[in-house]
Amino acid sequence: MGYSEILFETERGVAVITLNRPERLNAWTPNMGAEVRDAMVTASHDDRVRAIIITGAGRGFCAGADMANLSDLSAGNARKPPPFTSVDPGARTDFQHPMTWLPAIAKPVIAAINGPAAGMGFSFALFCDLRFAADTATFVTAFSRRGLIAEHGMSWMLARLAGHSRALDLTLSSRRVSAEEAYRIGLADRVFPAAELMGQAQAYARDIAENVSPRSTRIMKQQLWDALFTDLKTAMELADHEMALSLKSQDFKEGVAHFLEKRPPRFTGT
Repeated sequence: MGYSEILFETERGVAVITLNRPERLNAWTPNMGAEVRDAMVTASHDDRVRAIIITGAGRGFCAGADMANLSDLSAGNARKPPPFTSVDPGARTDFQHPMTWLPAIAKPVIAAINGPAAGMGFSFALFCDLRFAADTATFVTAFSRRGLIAEHGMSWMLARLAGHSRALDLTLSSRRVSAEEAYRIGLADRVFPAAELMGQAQAYARDIAENVSPRSTRIMKQQLWDALFTDLKTAMELADHEMALSLKSQDFKEGVAHFLEKRPPRFTGT
């Protein structure tokens, strides 16, 4: 698939997807969404890629849905979007919908939020595994000021990250949240000076790519997302089952061997 609204590159085990409509603050379009999904699936299936970063070109992360599309919707002229297809038919049904499919990507996904993340752009960032933000980044739900509602599972995810009352605050008011506040309330995992954001995100992703078992990251990501839907007993039983399988894996043998031999690991993901 050729890309017209994103950039996609891989280096040293890390895939970087860049939303590339800087003149529109990377406002989201159906085509951009299709390209992001295609690039994510490509990275997920590439054994050389161990971690994925998504960011925005220019001074914005994603300003939300393109206003031209919203204008068409308001006028009743919008074309019906194509049916959504899952990135992993074997994933739980919760992860087979627009925006909520990111947990079904079997590799860590880091949002490097370099500027405004609004509306749909905010929703997308919430379903990434980690959110690193520039100190100049801002977050805004925007929906209430457009006569809309919290879309694509935002009400569910935002409450789990920031708490129920904060989720109400941010959705009802659509007020703008700074990177510092986002970090304080649990929306951003780390905040860096803007000039350092991509370097820090790359360094974190490369550390995963070079020093961490891809088998472990794949299973732990699934464990932690699935745990949001289950009870402790079920989570414990699953962990016991997966631990027994891990003890038989090549990555476990390599994890012990490289530690004892004091050398860099050579994990294969098996």
